[in-house]
Amino acid sequence: MMDGLTPGAKRWIKYLIAIVIGNLVYFALAPHLPPAARHHPYHADLGLFVDLWFCVAVYGLVELLMFLRERTRH
Repeated sequence: MMDGLTPGAKRWIKYLIAIVIGNLVYFALAPHLPPAARHHPYHADLGLFVDLWFCVAVYGLVELLMFLRERTRH
């Protein structure tokens, strides 16, 4: 999938995937989150950090999947 890319390009693609999917999940779940965990635009609040957590969790899953994919290839 990403065999012909430089390591830096691979990393940025993983970041992009994590941010897009993490934000999709966060905004899909936002109406069901407690009010304190919802992000309010233009404010640094707990919701911003919950959104960040979703992105970091997705990045971890992407890394795990890439690791398992490489491991099964060898």
